[in-house]
Order: sequence, then C-alpha cells, then structure tokens
Amino acid sequence: MSKLWQKDYDLDSLMETFTVGDDYILDQHLVIADALGSIAHARGLEKPGILSEEETAELTQGLIDIIGLRLQDDFPIHKSDEDCHTAIEGFLVKRVGEAGKKIHTGRSRNDQVQTALRLWMREFAYKLAHKGAVLATMLFDFAEKHRDVPMPGRTHMQLAMPSSVGLWASGYAEELADESKHLLSIADLLDQSPLGSAASYGVPLDLDRNYTSSLMGFSRVQNNVLYANNSRGKFEAILLDGCDYLGLTLSKLAQDLMIFTLPEIGYFSLPKELTTGSSIMPQKKNPDGLELARSRSSVISSCAFRVKSIIRSLPSGYNRDFQDTKGALFEGTKATWLLLEIFEVMIEGLIVHEEALVKGCKPELYATDLVLKRSLAGESFRDLYREVGLHLEEVLPGDPYEALRERTSVGTAGNLNIDRSRAGKVIRESETRLKAIQASYEALSGLKQLEVVSF
Repeated sequence: MSKLWQKDYDLDSLMETFTVGDDYILDQHLVIADALGSIAHARGLEKPGILSEEETAELTQGLIDIIGLRLQDDFPIHKSDEDCHTAIEGFLVKRVGEAGKKIHTGRSRNDQVQTALRLWMREFAYKLAHKGAVLATMLFDFAEKHRDVPMPGRTHMQLAMPSSVGLWASGYAEELADESKHLLSIADLLDQSPLGSAASYGVPLDLDRNYTSSLMGFSRVQNNVLYANNSRGKFEAILLDGCDYLGLTLSKLAQDLMIFTLPEIGYFSLPKELTTGSSIMPQKKNPDGLELARSRSSVISSCAFRVKSIIRSLPSGYNRDFQDTKGALFEGTKATWLLLEIFEVMIEGLIVHEEALVKGCKPELYATDLVLKRSLAGESFRDLYREVGLHLEEVLPGDPYEALRERTSVGTAGNLNIDRSRAGKVIRESETRLKAIQASYEALSGLKQLEVVSF
C-alpha cells in the first residue's frame, strides 16, 4: 500500500531510509495493540453512522485476522509501509475493500500511534509491577530462611556493625516492593485513552471518546487533546524512570553479590550453572550475569535519558522527533524485564555459607556495641568512643548471634518485622487489573487471554 500521507509524488529513497529508520521493525511490538485500538475506533465510527454495522463487522474480522497472523509471527511490515499502521490499513483495504479506506476517518496517525503505545505501556507497567513484587517476595522468603545468620555490616566497604543475611535480603525486598508499588502509580497514569485527539486538536465529528476508551478497558479519557499529544515521550520517560529505579536496585544487589561471592570472602556462592567460563583459564567460574546486570542497569538509565533528551525542547503539537523515542522504550523495557528474570533465577539458586559469614565477624565489628553498652552505666558516649577507638586491639570477639538478638528495635536484625503484604498487595492489584484488561480485549476481539506485550 502507498504511504498514509501519499499524494502525487514519491519520496526520495534516501529520505525514506532516513525518516523510516527502524520503525517498521520496532512496530511488530505494536501490531496487536494497534489492531485492538482500530477495532475500538471502528465501533466508535459506527455509533454516529460513519461506518455501517456491516462495515464495522468486516473491519473487525479483518483486524482479528491480523492479530492471528501476528501471533504466528506472520504479519510482515515492509520499509515501504513505514510502520505497522500503514501495513494494517493496507491489509484491510485488500481484505474488505472500501471499508478499509474508511478506517482512518477522524483519526490521525498521531493518536493511532499514541493509542497503540498506551495500550502496550499500560499492560507492561502492570506486568512489571507484578514481576517486581514477585522478586521482592522471593527475597522476603530468602530473608526469612536466613534471618538469624550473622553477616558483617559494612560502610565504606569496611567492617561496621553486626548485621544478618535476613537484614540484607529483606532490605532489598522492601526496596523492590516499594518500587513495584510505584509502577502501579505509573500504570494508573498510563490508564487513559488518547484516541480521538487526532493530530493534537481533535476533529469536527461526533466521536464518543468515552465510549472508545471504555471499549479498550481504559479507566478514563485523556481529556485535553493537546495534552494527549504532548504526553508522548513524557509518559514513555516516566515508565522508563520506573524501570530505572528497579535497575538501580538490582545493580547494587549485583555489586554486593560479586563482592560477597569472591573466593576470598565466600559469604555466598552461585550454582555453577549461573556462571560462565574463560577461554584460556580452565579454573574460572565467572559471575557474568551479575556483571551484565550492572551494565544493563546503565542501558535502562540511558534509555530514559535518551527519551527525555529528545522531547526536552519540542514545541507543543506533534513533532516527528517523537518517533525516535520508540526504540528507547522497547530497548529499556526489555532490558528491565530480562534483568528481573535473571535475578529470580539467581536468588533461587543463591547458596549461603554461614561458617564464612560468622568467621567474617571480626572483633572490631563489636566496637560500637561495646561503647553503647558501657554508656548505659552513665559514662559519656564521646569519651567512650575515643577510648575504644584508640584501643581497638583490646576489643574482644563477640557472639554474633547474641549481637543480633540484642537489636530489638523494629526493622533491625533482631526484629526484621518482615511484611510480605507490601508485595502481596501489588501482586493482587496488578493481577486484577491485567484480568480486567484482558476481558476488554476479549470483548473487542473474541480472543481469550490476549496480550499485547511479549518479548
């Protein structure tokens, strides 16, 4: 099919290559979402009589067929199409004729793209929140299992105070639970329909935006049509920022594990199946997954920054610059998803070496405890601090297990106060919303358990 904007001339081939970029490849991610949005749009056109009932039925079946082809990885998009939207319209014109030429009535490619992206991002945000909360639950379980295993606490990477494996693991678990909850807030932001905003200014047709919004399972319409346009890129950046927070947490966790699995330290070890070898050194079992976790975290950050850099100085209304935010969106979200998946495997296989952890609790680890215990007898904390600090060699080895039991304040090693409900609430809410979204997809297409997000 000719391009959606085609008139009486052909585009220069170099300009076509430059302007199309990788869009026709990236848009395979959006085929199902675009087809669902187009079904909703067709029904919206039928309501004021722009499409007949028969035309709507023909278009709907054609779009369902497109979904089926995409699920079989058999819906090609060519560079000459520019994107999935042209490929879809071309398919419909061939399949149902004149009705296919009417599907774009009242719709700009701008709000068409926005709607497909919004469906994709909304589903991804709920799925990622769920996955993050599942990983948090795994870490809570790990913390519970090893809650009383002593572990040297560190600041500046030096020995600091007594800690535990339970405290270390549940700290990450709570962090991930909060970040997953934050993703639910992002999902709620994304849960508004831009369809009907057209090229930023709406159209002089009696289109019921609330109706099409409800068909797609959105909780509301994105009201102001210019804001609907201006949110492109901004919403992608917000989602990628949510991904970035998860990446930052998991990068720190990866760094901890790389240090604590060093043979010289040996607090933990990874199963050999989660390590790789060297091409020259036969003894090596390298933590490449952990190293790449740090690197992928940077990739996610760069994707968020790339989107914000692209949109930073754009004037209001549609600008073609938005196209270049799409690659960053899919790259960053995929990297985040795989990062969570690999950590599920790592936490499940992580081995704790209690003997090495206890051995690592050197006498100086108890220096602060000694100062605080003596201060209870009325001595000045600052004088005791100086005295003990100047005579560290006199600090006697302590009982690491007893040191944990003495920490009774909430959230400390002796009173972890593990609350899995923080993650459980995110899991339940995301599952509820995903089921509701799938129900709307089924009502639109007749297809059960349909998803628009896959990697």
